[in-house]
Amino acid sequence: MLLTKWKPTESHIRFRNDFDKLFDSYFGDFFKESNDLYTISPRADIEETDNEYLVSLEIPGIDKKDLKLNLENNRLTIAGEKTQSKEVKDSNYVSCERNYGSFQRIFELPNTIRSNDISAEYKDGILKVKLPKDEKAKRKEIEIKVK
Repeated sequence: MLLTKWKPTESHIRFRNDFDKLFDSYFGDFFKESNDLYTISPRADIEETDNEYLVSLEIPGIDKKDLKLNLENNRLTIAGEKTQSKEVKDSNYVSCERNYGSFQRIFELPNTIRSNDISAEYKDGILKVKLPKDEKAKRKEIEIKVK
């Protein structure tokens, strides 16, 4: 009996990708998050208005002093660390679902941000970063004259 190496065809690969998408759409991130209990990746919303971009991150349980924001080369980096609030000695957990550790999120920004006017607020576990647009980046409505 002769063994040959199996090489998937394009249709096999397409089927696998479609199956993965179907599986992910049903189960979402449930299995991805449960496989790595030490990974923290806060969810983010990015909103654009006429005057600014607003980035909001859910990061409950993190002290404000443990958050760091950096803007360099049109990249906003938000990093932090979530630590256990107390050390438990001689205790056996029955279940521990909360994640602890450090995280980092990087957002690519347009080059039309007024970096000197960026502001951030952290309240009730939500970090809101306001990134004002430069004047030339703001939308302008042009009136059409009818003759």
